[in-house]
Amino acid sequence: MTLPELHVHPEVWGLLGAVLAGYFVALRRLGPGAVLPGEPVATRGQRVAFTAGVLVLLAGASWPIHDLAEDYLFSVHMVQHVLFSLVAPPLLLLGTPRWLATLLLRPRRVMALAVHLTRPVVALLVFNTVIVATHWPPVVDAVLRSEPLHLLAHVVLFTTALCMWVPVLSPAPALLRRLTPPGQMLYLFLQSVVPTVPASFLTFADKPIYDFYAEAPRIWDVSATTDQLVAGLLMKIGAGFLLWTIITLIFFRWYAEEDRRERGVLVWDDVEREFQELERGPR
Repeated sequence: MTLPELHVHPEVWGLLGAVLAGYFVALRRLGPGAVLPGEPVATRGQRVAFTAGVLVLLAGASWPIHDLAEDYLFSVHMVQHVLFSLVAPPLLLLGTPRWLATLLLRPRRVMALAVHLTRPVVALLVFNTVIVATHWPPVVDAVLRSEPLHLLAHVVLFTTALCMWVPVLSPAPALLRRLTPPGQMLYLFLQSVVPTVPASFLTFADKPIYDFYAEAPRIWDVSATTDQLVAGLLMKIGAGFLLWTIITLIFFRWYAEEDRRERGVLVWDDVEREFQELERGPR
């Protein structure tokens, strides 16, 4: 069997196309009035990051990844989850300018909910609870047999992942606080630990855990047990590699900034901290 028949998902293209179009319309129409004269509404890097984040979501929710994940291979289902939780959310946060994040958080209830859900302990616990729950066999089998449940599971996964990344990549640190670099490294280290539990069950199981994939048509002569093994390795090694790469980048950036501070060189974090104090106003 080759790839499943091409299936264009117009609802996915329409939704994500609207998100991307809305982003650029906001930059063009709202941005100039939200920044200081001469200040760009978004850097080139932010535009690229946000566009890349939307494209990653599109790749995960479209043919062939979506079709392979829903009907044939749990390993591709795992790729889909990595894209939705560890790749797209940080790109979207990196691509959101401070003024746009502030605008989105302006409604009082949205702000209150965001502050609560992005507290490091809460975000970590909620996201990892979702990770464990979405790999529990009864949940997986139920979700894969119901399109509305599958959509809901992906929305919850993405939303909780977005909250999980905020303590590291908050686009509006004055409203949703970031951890210090050492705190970010510890936070992401803890994030890399919990998923190894379900990953170990997948890797070392000697028979299929999920009835749905055990009964699914075989593709490329990959057995259900091998497919499950690959999924476990992707979760344990692939996701871990992504997190440890970011931890390494944070460390080297932090080290470079500390070195510049010791030499009396002004660094961006100092400037950003001053802006945050100005945004909070007098105490």
